[in-house]
Amino acid sequence: MPQTEIGSSDRLLAELRGWVEAETPTTDPVAVNRLLDRCAADLAEAGGALTRLQGRDGYGDTLLCRTPGDGAPIVVAGHLDTVWDHGTLAASMPWRVDGAKAHGPGIYDMKAGSFFAFHSVREILRQKSPTKRPILLLLTPDEEVGSPTSRAPIEDAARGARAVLIPEPAGAGGACVTARKGVGRFEIKVRGVSAHAGGNWSEGRSAVVALAEVILKIHAMTDLAAGITTNVAPIHGGTRPNVIAPEAGAEVDLRVPTVELGEKLEAAILGLAYERDGIAVRITGGMNRPPFAETPEIAALYAQARDLAARHGYDLPKQHRGGGSDGNFTAAMGVPTLDGLGCTGAGAHAPHEHILWQDLAPRCATLCALLEEIA
Repeated sequence: MPQTEIGSSDRLLAELRGWVEAETPTTDPVAVNRLLDRCAADLAEAGGALTRLQGRDGYGDTLLCRTPGDGAPIVVAGHLDTVWDHGTLAASMPWRVDGAKAHGPGIYDMKAGSFFAFHSVREILRQKSPTKRPILLLLTPDEEVGSPTSRAPIEDAARGARAVLIPEPAGAGGACVTARKGVGRFEIKVRGVSAHAGGNWSEGRSAVVALAEVILKIHAMTDLAAGITTNVAPIHGGTRPNVIAPEAGAEVDLRVPTVELGEKLEAAILGLAYERDGIAVRITGGMNRPPFAETPEIAALYAQARDLAARHGYDLPKQHRGGGSDGNFTAAMGVPTLDGLGCTGAGAHAPHEHILWQDLAPRCATLCALLEEIA
């Protein structure tokens, strides 16, 4: 066990409930900051050195808390925002505990894991537990939309760090993450020419048809054997059935396993833009998160985590995951990064989202032990 007393799964679940019932959609900075206020108050009372970065561009604040000590820190980062709108808790996903499962919006992705990080650091401070290095905790407001305002603070914190720990949800079988695909995001805007769909069809230029052609070309870039996937959604276009569509648009998600493929696919997607015969296709965007590749240093960090997990009574497999996280940023900087250290469960971004709540204590204890023991 870590030197720090973490508490039972029942105790952790009781406090986590308050986090889940505080709905924090990314789009509501006031709601995100209310939960951040509670975290800041507890960490300050425990003796943490706090820095709070004011939110911008419609997002909440970012909180940094440093524990005492010298040398390169261990960074642990979690996000407080979720994909769930206000009212989800009351309308369709109420807090409930059903046997081994605890349900609620954002509980799996990733309030349980962010609570692990917060709780571990708070208790290390409260109990004055010795650690081999200082710890730098980040709680961020906008990971679910690509971390537009928190990426820079995360990278600043990771610069010169000994290691980065990301308590995103555990994968199948409780697996942590030693590699992730890179993520690209693009926006397509198409302008056509409006005309009456019956009397003046030949005078129109359909933006919807042009968009459909681009979508099919992007869909054809998917290569499962090479680890490349594309997805176009949502899409929009036109005004009414009897009018040739003068505008249309869509968003694109791209996943790639290597930097080289990211550069190649980014150029290919942006290269689909054109202007001719009354149609103008504009495409903006690019790679949002660089690929996160497993290195010998990450493998060593994983081996340490697996040994600690065994001490806490469970096996910790590893996986390479298609979804991106803030770990992509730090791993691409060459900082040893271990991800997926959150709670077991399922249903991220889905109505059946839940955690296996009896795993709260052993999983949190492993994260806390890593914070104490990484040399």
